[in-house]
Amino acid sequence: MIIKTVELETVCGITSKLPDNTKPEFAFAGKSNVGKSSLINALMNRKAYARTSSQPGKTQTINFYNINDALYYVDLPGYGYAKVAQEVKAKWGKMIENYLHQSPMLKRVFLLIDIRHEPSVNDKTMYDWIVYNGYQPVIIATKLDKINRSQVQKHMKMVRQGLGIGQDVMVIPFSAETKQGRDEIWALIEEMMGES
Repeated sequence: MIIKTVELETVCGITSKLPDNTKPEFAFAGKSNVGKSSLINALMNRKAYARTSSQPGKTQTINFYNINDALYYVDLPGYGYAKVAQEVKAKWGKMIENYLHQSPMLKRVFLLIDIRHEPSVNDKTMYDWIVYNGYQPVIIATKLDKINRSQVQKHMKMVRQGLGIGQDVMVIPFSAETKQGRDEIWALIEEMMGES
């Protein structure tokens, strides 16, 4: 897909009402420092549209990016960052839960996992939670460029085992540096838009 226009259309905080969108939505969830903003920027063909930060836990809102006036990327708050108070974490959790329950236009949730490390308890909880809410997440294994090519299969297996998933769940290795995986993710989104 050729990206012609990108607009950060809606930012929802803890007390905001979710927008009544009429176009398909694709949500991105992941730990605070997993590279979510970098992935979204790569998919939008923009260098720094979604704010990347060396300080994890920056996304504290649900951000709706309108792409080509045809679909939305929905950036969910990062989870599992220690410096955020429990009370705030609980509110973020509620916010994400409300979104998963209430958005009729949500087509798919992409869950980002750092390919270098075994999935954390938070990652597994998030995976189970997305499934519990009726979605089959696509796993994006980020930071692919940070490991040796010879290690990729071993790490992909580690991600699958850590999440307790079989071969039926799609796992896409992705690198924000080389853009490997971007076309595969886009092809999947376009296919799902065709079904909507």
